[in-house]
Amino acid sequence: MATPDIHIHDRLIDECREGNRRAQFRLYELYSKAMFNTAYRIMGNREDAEDMLQEAFTDCFRKIGSYRTESTFGAWLKTIVINRCISRLRKREAELVFIDDYSRHEMQQDEPQEMIWPDPSVIARAVERLPDGYRVVFSLYLLEGYDHTEISQILGISESTSKTQYSRAKEKLKKILSEMRRDG
Repeated sequence: MATPDIHIHDRLIDECREGNRRAQFRLYELYSKAMFNTAYRIMGNREDAEDMLQEAFTDCFRKIGSYRTESTFGAWLKTIVINRCISRLRKREAELVFIDDYSRHEMQQDEPQEMIWPDPSVIARAVERLPDGYRVVFSLYLLEGYDHTEISQILGISESTSKTQYSRAKEKLKKILSEMRRDG
């Protein structure tokens, strides 16, 4: 079985390094939707996500000379998007409610057996209502696939704080979904 080529856009990236605007636009077309989704999940609203997307692509094209092929271009770009979003959240001095005392808050291990899941758009709206700290950890862990060690490094928090934030985000999300269901 052939190994997939993870560097399918190397030629396009080389053209971007040379300042080719068409190549930059093509990369934007290829990656903007996925990167917008990442920014949206972290920022919690469309306007901020759009701003972060534009700033991330500006950074990308300015720093494209530093891109090395040890990782995929998409992974490199996603790192820029995530760092941009986290930086913005910190700048607006959002109250990231990080709790270091993980031991006091036991995580519930089992979900109810017969869970009726709401429509994905309802879940997305509920995630938007999470406090910034909860939403960031929840998004990075569950939606972006980072583990708690990586999240702790990205956010500058302890691993146990990341786990606590994730656990609390799940509980808060359940409450929000319950309220949304009740309110119709």
